[in-house]
Amino acid sequence: MSHKTSIINGRECYISDSIRPKYILIQTLGNHERGIFDRTAELITEASGVPFVLAAFQVFDWDLDLTPWHDDAINRNPEVGTKTGDTLQYVTESLLPALEADYGKLPVILGGYSLGGLFALWSSMQTDRFSAVAAASPSLWIKDWLDFAQAYPVMSTKVYLSLGAQEEHVKNRFIKRVGDCVRGEYELLKAQLGSENCTLEWNSGGHFQDGDKRLASAFSWCIKALEKR
Repeated sequence: MSHKTSIINGRECYISDSIRPKYILIQTLGNHERGIFDRTAELITEASGVPFVLAAFQVFDWDLDLTPWHDDAINRNPEVGTKTGDTLQYVTESLLPALEADYGKLPVILGGYSLGGLFALWSSMQTDRFSAVAAASPSLWIKDWLDFAQAYPVMSTKVYLSLGAQEEHVKNRFIKRVGDCVRGEYELLKAQLGSENCTLEWNSGGHFQDGDKRLASAFSWCIKALEKR
């Protein structure tokens, strides 16, 4: 795979591509994801065996850019929860057109880790632009998530969820509800999409472990699921 860095409408983007890709994969690029980007792409290649382009776009402020509504437990800044629509607009109106100009109109998989996974899943409830969602250890402990998800079904056809087995076993009373929220989301997805079109994978360890492997597993499952259509 070839690797390059581009500036697309003011945001730095890491891009890794194969010859004649079949899918466009999009993820967030936070500081913690810069060091694992290349390895994530390699792991997806090994697991899927399908050519793709993986593009990661710069996140300026992790909470501000990716939190869909305000929750003091995430950040007390009153602006948090007001900018995520701008982030989605960047993906659909700037990043995707630039990628499609280079690679053509291909099925798009939106993914991410932690708040990036939350953003990906929320985005799939706002637009049908994404064929699949790869949500690795998503921060679904945000307040009122399940009520929102019940009211706004996903528009993607395939959804991957994962969680570390220790993520719900923490002292923080807000974060520890993530297990029940992810299980609840999975039940909603099975009802909305059918059990064959979604999955929930449990990983060993806590939240800050094996980010490259978890993201790669998420994207690889989505690719394989779309290949079966």
